[in-house]
Amino acid sequence: MGKADITSVEEYIAAQPEQVRDILQTVRSTIRKALPHAEETISYQIPAYKVDGRAVFYFAAWKQHYSVYPASEEMAVAFRAELAPYAISKGTIRFPLDRRVPAGLIGRLAKFRATELAKREQAKASRARAGNRRSSV
Repeated sequence: MGKADITSVEEYIAAQPEQVRDILQTVRSTIRKALPHAEETISYQIPAYKVDGRAVFYFAAWKQHYSVYPASEEMAVAFRAELAPYAISKGTIRFPLDRRVPAGLIGRLAKFRATELAKREQAKASRARAGNRRSSV
């Protein structure tokens, strides 16, 4: 639903059909509230939110739904009951356009994803430090 030359989230939303724009504005403001220090950008031609230079959360509009990405296996398990009414596949959570935006859920998903990536980075750094200690002994 977007143009290939979109350079900002404002442009992305403005390029969508009128009946979808309010939904996308709600999704956008929900993510910005959940991730207040995230950099808002366009990546893969859709809105993306970066924390410490890494994209942690995306959203996009489609003909029959809007989606948030990525949905890890851990996220799907942690939010199983809340996500039950929605379609989830290949790391994508699809929300129908004809239903109320579950802003609270989307905010929690964004926070979960940011925390999930931060934990992975911490674990990676710990493994690297442990490896450096072993090689210097």
